[in-house]
Amino acid sequence: MKRRVFAIVTVIGALAFSVSGCATTDSATSDSASDQAGGTGTDFDDGSMGAGSSVSSNAIGDLEVVYFDFDQSNIRSEAAGTLRGNAEAIKQNTTWGQITIQGNTDERGSEEYNLALGERRATAVQRYLVDLGVPSSRLRTVSFGEAKPAVPGHDESAWRYNRRAEFAD
Repeated sequence: MKRRVFAIVTVIGALAFSVSGCATTDSATSDSASDQAGGTGTDFDDGSMGAGSSVSSNAIGDLEVVYFDFDQSNIRSEAAGTLRGNAEAIKQNTTWGQITIQGNTDERGSEEYNLALGERRATAVQRYLVDLGVPSSRLRTVSFGEAKPAVPGHDESAWRYNRRAEFAD
């Protein structure tokens, strides 16, 4: 099963010309795992990498990465401005065609759990963009779950950048 899921994720990644994603190991996803790692990510400050920057580059122009809290798929208040800017860019750039929203997780949790969480994250971003006026026909979602980390490492300093949704054409 894991090989089949991995093969599907690999094919989707190749088709989407993915630049980055996330990886995980088989460990229990719980608040205690977060506590052992030094936090839940609620203190995340994506400004630490510089204004307008992201850990990985996007395949589509200036669309910015959206980050998530540990074990969450809800859109953070800090991401609202980012998504408004992304929505305007998508609406103005019709030559981009269909945009793929790639959901990613950090390395905690099982492969199956993280694929589902990545999909929930991508879907949440998709719904938010549609609510901002982006035609749903221009958006599709894919989950890389634990497959492609943006930042290597096994602590909160890496995990915070791996819990994300990215955009590709």
